[in-house]
Amino acid sequence: MHLVNTTPAWVETLRARFEKRPKFTRCSRCLYDESTPSITFDDNGVCSYCHMMDQLDAQYPTGKEGWNRLTQIAEQIKLEGRRKKYDVVVGVSGGCDSSYMLHLAKELGLRPLAVHYDNTWNSQIATENIHNVLKVLEVELFTYVVDNEEYNDIFRAFLRAGVPEIDGPTDIALTTTLYMAAAKYGIKYIFNGHSFRTEGVSPLGWCYTDGKYIDSVVRQFSERKLKTFPNLWMSTFLRYMLVSRVKRIRPLYYVDYHKEETKKFLTSEFGWQWYGGHHLENRMTHFNHAFVFPLRFNMDQRLNGYSALVRSGQMTRAEGLELIRKPLKLDMEVLEIVQKRLGFDDAEMERVMTQPLRTFRDFKTYKETFERMRPFFWLMYKLDMVPKSFYIKYTSRNCV
Repeated sequence: MHLVNTTPAWVETLRARFEKRPKFTRCSRCLYDESTPSITFDDNGVCSYCHMMDQLDAQYPTGKEGWNRLTQIAEQIKLEGRRKKYDVVVGVSGGCDSSYMLHLAKELGLRPLAVHYDNTWNSQIATENIHNVLKVLEVELFTYVVDNEEYNDIFRAFLRAGVPEIDGPTDIALTTTLYMAAAKYGIKYIFNGHSFRTEGVSPLGWCYTDGKYIDSVVRQFSERKLKTFPNLWMSTFLRYMLVSRVKRIRPLYYVDYHKEETKKFLTSEFGWQWYGGHHLENRMTHFNHAFVFPLRFNMDQRLNGYSALVRSGQMTRAEGLELIRKPLKLDMEVLEIVQKRLGFDDAEMERVMTQPLRTFRDFKTYKETFERMRPFFWLMYKLDMVPKSFYIKYTSRNCV
């Protein structure tokens, strides 16, 4: 094993490659450039993702109109949950968005059940944030903990597969856990903490995940069967939508949500702590965003959040450009933790990080099934059963 503060040669080589990326024509409004998958530009140089955000802005207004819509949704949730212990499921990670969303649910007069999927890679700060917020708000917690050795093996499988979606299993498992909690307590609504005004929409082509894809990778690159991992099979997914009829709401779409102001509020009200960056509350997610995406795949995920903040006026374009010009911050301690916990020696770590690139297209997935079911998922989106981003990304043939 290398020492914590020592940078391996392969990291320096990949970082230099990332920093020397070609200069492409950039959107005149946000930070995306012509290398972004599925991007197009209008005559004024404004990209298609900016136009997508404008459509979402019109569809989900904030201010008084947005709050009125959100309170109407909350009243319907209360009506359907009046004979139950909880009104709504709220996923929590210890991050900024999910912590504020829990506060927002209480402010709307709802009785939330906090739900956490523990992949056993949480940072200490994230764990403390969850418990501090729950204690002040007096909210109960439903937690599903996967077997740590099983989950470590899933991470090993994805690293050995050579694909970018190292953290895709966590996203799938969280979705399943939210549905599981809703089914257990007869809850009909799930609050999701995404905000397109602060996070944007991931470029259509960078990442993809589904339950069949996860199973395919694990079958090829692991000798261990999935036992405690809560995978989301198509049949299960459809059952939650069509039988349980659980609706997924994104309340942050309707409010004036400002990231920096929210962090200050959470700190003063709940003793919440900032963990250093978007998605860095979990060590494996941190590794994926800091090492796998930029070093292996030349994907600069900073562009998502910064572009969203530029579009929503929470950051100037000049400020965003200055931030993405800064060198990558690579925490060698995080690399050390990942390598040690997965049992990779230096040679194995270098091999998985420098091997030929693969994508989800090299494995079995539900992608073609989603495309054939496009009319069905359009209806599910209109009924709030799936987010619009799911409908756009998963059912379009020219996306991902």
